[in-house]
Amino acid sequence: MVHVLIVDDEEEMRDLISMYLQNSGFRTSEADGYDQLQDEFLKEEPDLILLDIMLPVMDGFEICGKIRENSDVPIIFLSAKGEEWDKVKGLGMGADDYIVKPFSPGELVARIDAVLRRSKFNQSRSSMEYGSFKLDEDQRKLTIDRNEIQLTFKEFELLKVMMKHPNKVFSREALLEKVWDIAYQGGLRTVDTHIKTLRMKVGADAGRYIQTVWGCGYKFVVPK
Repeated sequence: MVHVLIVDDEEEMRDLISMYLQNSGFRTSEADGYDQLQDEFLKEEPDLILLDIMLPVMDGFEICGKIRENSDVPIIFLSAKGEEWDKVKGLGMGADDYIVKPFSPGELVARIDAVLRRSKFNQSRSSMEYGSFKLDEDQRKLTIDRNEIQLTFKEFELLKVMMKHPNKVFSREALLEKVWDIAYQGGLRTVDTHIKTLRMKVGADAGRYIQTVWGCGYKFVVPK
């Protein structure tokens, strides 16, 4: 169930939006400002944040900037301020959409669905996940069973090339050209060395996923 965090200093507005969303099948939590938002994040990062702009102490623009320092969670601004400058500023701060109050429940749900679709599409383009492996190109991060594995630049590129074409056999020459951007000049041991260190870092799952095809090269295998 999609989890939406509603950030608004007016309890009545939070409760009303929460009712709208729960009736549409969403799970909700609430915060009246930045401090409560941080508390909610520690419990569980939401799938999307509805963020009011006119908040005491720290306004929505500033909160959005703080969130974007550490998270790419989708954010939709909710505001009675409908001027073009406010919308441009909000989207420029990193928000995914901007809804002017008052709004209908139908519009709110439709906007949330649209933002979540875009977010899911972008994630699918920048990350690959097979079994316990997840490779995120944007963050240049490999996680296995939710544990982050530290890779060098070339190790990451080597794994990325193979994961983009699962079960395809790559010759050492092809990997050397794709990852090191150089033609074969007798340096094939470079590929072997990087495959060896990559397997060591991957650990117990290395043999299942990164396989040697004798006389040909290497491939990333998707377990059945």
